[in-house]
Amino acid sequence: MPLAVLHSRSLSGLDAPPVAVEVHLATGLPAFNLVGLPDTEVKESRERVRAALQNAEFEFPRRKITVNLAPADLPKESGRFDLPIALGILVATGQLPAAPLAAYEFAGELALTGDLRPIRGALAMTLKAHRDGRAFVLPAASAEEAALVRDAVVHPARSLLAVCAHLTGRELLPRSVAPNATSRHDEGTPDLADVRGQAGAKRALEVAAAGAHSLLMLGPPGTGKSMLAQRLPGLLPPMSEDESLESAAVHSLTGRFRLEDWGKRPLRTPHHTASAVALVGGGSDPRPGEISLAHHGVLFLDELPEWDRRVLEVLREPLEAGRIHISRAARQASFPARFQFVAAMNPCPCGYLGHPSGRCRCTPDQIARYRGRISGPLLDRIDLQIEVPSLPAEALPARAGQSTETSATVRARVATAAARQRARQGKPNAQLQPREIERICRPDAEGEALLKSALARLSLSARAYHRILKVARTVADLASMDALSAMHIAEAIGYRRLDRTG
Repeated sequence: MPLAVLHSRSLSGLDAPPVAVEVHLATGLPAFNLVGLPDTEVKESRERVRAALQNAEFEFPRRKITVNLAPADLPKESGRFDLPIALGILVATGQLPAAPLAAYEFAGELALTGDLRPIRGALAMTLKAHRDGRAFVLPAASAEEAALVRDAVVHPARSLLAVCAHLTGRELLPRSVAPNATSRHDEGTPDLADVRGQAGAKRALEVAAAGAHSLLMLGPPGTGKSMLAQRLPGLLPPMSEDESLESAAVHSLTGRFRLEDWGKRPLRTPHHTASAVALVGGGSDPRPGEISLAHHGVLFLDELPEWDRRVLEVLREPLEAGRIHISRAARQASFPARFQFVAAMNPCPCGYLGHPSGRCRCTPDQIARYRGRISGPLLDRIDLQIEVPSLPAEALPARAGQSTETSATVRARVATAAARQRARQGKPNAQLQPREIERICRPDAEGEALLKSALARLSLSARAYHRILKVARTVADLASMDALSAMHIAEAIGYRRLDRTG
């Protein structure tokens, strides 16, 4: 019996497990059956494939066609299997040779005319195909991002006919050349020099960037909290090639990856009405959420107390683990989520507690309820909690000769401190584990005495104790100092604003 076997890929989180597309022709009444746990999009490929083959002037067999997508227990979704199914029918009917198929993997959605439409997840699939030693044939619109995988063999095709011509040797498809995807770290990034005053907040932002620490800013409206958060990605060290690939692969899963974003730290700013699924990902076919789209970048949540408390609580595990596991009845998926968390909030319901105008009339009970919307366990996981006070009017206008540091200047110091951390422990200080903290973040005698005093007076948890040590280690790294002194401990304790005010 005529049989053809081709290679393709499915998607399961950021993983791309292989799928064998088996096409079998048998005698009997004409039928077109798809098996192997296909979803609705895959089942609809029967009509797309039939029309594409006929419009490309191939013969569509009037026989019983069975297409098996193996393994059978792996759910299959999207129209990416259109191309290998169509090619399998052509090989099974003898209209295409079977010889070269083993060296290739195929993915692409077919238009009724036989043209190929782009697919999502091309970059994630190409990473796996390259590791398995096969070339990948993809729609031309998806091949550019797939070519970012170093040394991968990617062939862009615009139509089914072009793929057939390549397989018969009549007209070979070109090999995609890796685009000139140089890092665009500085392009379109707001500059820290735009922020007037707020020297203390700028220093905290620098410490957060140097050690990959989470940050919460507390202050009245209009003091520059959002401006500071938007400038954090410009202070972070440039992304490595591996980091750029991981970030791009996550965005590729949504079908919204843009080449101009290559090498740029992502900044995600979801609205406070976002659901838990929008934030962490999910759905019947799990897709990445905002925390995964912020992988190797910044997740900024403004107006933190206005968020639904149940939504905020889902951040607790990813903040510690750097990964999110999504389990549904029929699907499980895992996405990376190593993001830098930044949040902003007002000090009270009206927002003007401590403002020089004295316009706040909120009662202590109202203030306590407002701040109580953020749970203690979540606050405990935020390394730096700072106040961003209102500025006097004379500090706002720019003056001739006024000097303020640019993002490039601060980023140079951050990069030096980050390099010290990579050389010492191979990761940022924020990711240190308890045993590593004991070895790397041990303060001198004076610093230890100061820390013990702070623990007793502020009733800090063990987690807060470790986070103070990690922040102090980052402060010392910015000063290029190996020893952890009382000065570094004192600055780190000063960044626990909400621990001091309750």
